[in-house]
Amino acid sequence: MAENSAQERTEAATPKKKQDTRKKGQVPRSKELNTFTSLIAAGVGMLMFGQQIITDIAQQIVSGLSFGRDAAFSDTVIFSRLGEATRDSLWMLLPLLLLMTVVTVASPLSLGGFTISGNQIAPKLERISIIKGLGRMFSPKSLMELVKALGKFLLVSATACAVLYSVVDDIILLPMMPLSEAYSQTGSLFIWCLLGFSSVLVVVALMDVPFQIWEFNKQIRMTKQEIKDEMKETEGNPELKGEIKNRQQEMARQRMMSEVPTADVVITNPTHYAVALKYNQFGSGAPRVVAKGRDLVAARIRELASENRVAIFSAPPLARALYASTDLNQEIPGNLFVAVAQVLAYIFQLRNVRGRPGMRPARPRDLPVPDEYDEMLKSRGKR
Repeated sequence: MAENSAQERTEAATPKKKQDTRKKGQVPRSKELNTFTSLIAAGVGMLMFGQQIITDIAQQIVSGLSFGRDAAFSDTVIFSRLGEATRDSLWMLLPLLLLMTVVTVASPLSLGGFTISGNQIAPKLERISIIKGLGRMFSPKSLMELVKALGKFLLVSATACAVLYSVVDDIILLPMMPLSEAYSQTGSLFIWCLLGFSSVLVVVALMDVPFQIWEFNKQIRMTKQEIKDEMKETEGNPELKGEIKNRQQEMARQRMMSEVPTADVVITNPTHYAVALKYNQFGSGAPRVVAKGRDLVAARIRELASENRVAIFSAPPLARALYASTDLNQEIPGNLFVAVAQVLAYIFQLRNVRGRPGMRPARPRDLPVPDEYDEMLKSRGKR
């Protein structure tokens, strides 16, 4: 039972799944929205340019049918006039065609956005599979499409009957009108009938758009296992991440150990903590921590210090305070300046009197170290 529930697509698609799906060209689309906007664009375009188009068509018909006997028997004149008529017709319809093209392109973009993918046009055997084709024919989606088609047909048919019934008197009067007035009236009737037929499709589009979005989100749902696999893929395998972290720590530790021979002093606990300090006497900065560690790492720091003749100074409170308050390559905090300065002064004096018996300086005692750092180590559970 648990296995089946884990394989059910009950989880909403993650942003990565939506992005991958979009790259494949799979986005929500509504044919009803495209049909509605295209027809409305045609109706609005006819309102804007229709009268001029109808007038130009009437003039073109009159001029096209007005020619002499010689022109009627001349292949050159006939084809020339045909070319001119075609050119004039295209130029006449250009504003309407441009408007419909823009709306036809923008309509699907308003729902699913712009996307280009070769996956949708790539040949797939499943598209010509008879079994899968029958499955698609009798699927819930196909049933919904059938219901929509029947509903749209009934709705548009009823609207068409209502619109035609409302203008039937005007249609009957057309044969009794002068030709120019009949052209104009026919154009107006056509435009308003087109708008009437198109406007009813807004109901179909308003029903279809939410359905297509819901259907798309349902199709791209994920199982819980897919979400777990995606998290592993995105964030990395925990075991691999742990191995990488360990290697990074080892490399950082090696770099840190390479700095110990350059230190001026190593302050110890004496066994649990070790902090190596380096001070540039000719610079303006404070002493800097070049290495630090506890337990085995502290022992290795002391070992390297002894091998490279770096002074080792045992001061447990100061060693704990430095360990708790600093990071690598960081200057010591201001409230430890005095204590560290006393230690460094002692180390530098030892260097100056080396080889001269009886000149050994007094070792500093009772170094001023605030108790707050011990409390800091206690809170971390490292004391």
